[in-house]
Amino acid sequence: MKKLLNTLYVTSQGAYLNKEGETITVNVEREVRLRLPIHTLAGVVCFGNVMMSPFLMGFCAERGVRISFLTEYGKFLARIEGPVSGNVLLRRQQYRWADDPDKSAEIARAVVMAKVANCRTSLQRVLRDHSDIDGGTAVKTAVNAHESSLSMLMKTTVLDSVRGVEGDAARQYFSVFDHLIVAQKEDFFFRERSRRPPLDKMNALLSFLYTLLMHDVRSA
Repeated sequence: MKKLLNTLYVTSQGAYLNKEGETITVNVEREVRLRLPIHTLAGVVCFGNVMMSPFLMGFCAERGVRISFLTEYGKFLARIEGPVSGNVLLRRQQYRWADDPDKSAEIARAVVMAKVANCRTSLQRVLRDHSDIDGGTAVKTAVNAHESSLSMLMKTTVLDSVRGVEGDAARQYFSVFDHLIVAQKEDFFFRERSRRPPLDKMNALLSFLYTLLMHDVRSA
């Protein structure tokens, strides 16, 4: 079983990261603020004016710890990772399956079913923890729609149909997303999804979180 490790996020401007033995040291204004053993980390994400010694970069690459550099506001800039080894036979089989409509649909259906089920769980949790929220009826309707989507996914074997169900489930989820925000409503509200660029604080936060998620996915 793969052990899930931590990700180090460095947001202090002017911070300098270097290697000390088997640890990563974070220095701010020439003071050591943090030491972490390398074996506890899967990745390092640096925001803005954060520097790193070449020796630490090489050390992270050697140990399989991915490094991502983002702007201070979370826009992706670059990623550093070491040599990647792989099973050639596995890669060949993956390409074969990618060209096989039935296998592609099977894998896509499993992924989309997990996504829709998790969305449904999130909606149900909000109804359970905040039973008095505005739009509770709309959220219940979205829960029922997600259950219908799961039923349809159980029956479909066509890739385009899987994509269609996923799109409809996403539309249902985001149609009630604003009701899921229960704090700081004057600052964080949701009307519609926008990106490149995000047009409000909520969309900016979503895009930022997707960037962090992508780092973790690539580090898996």
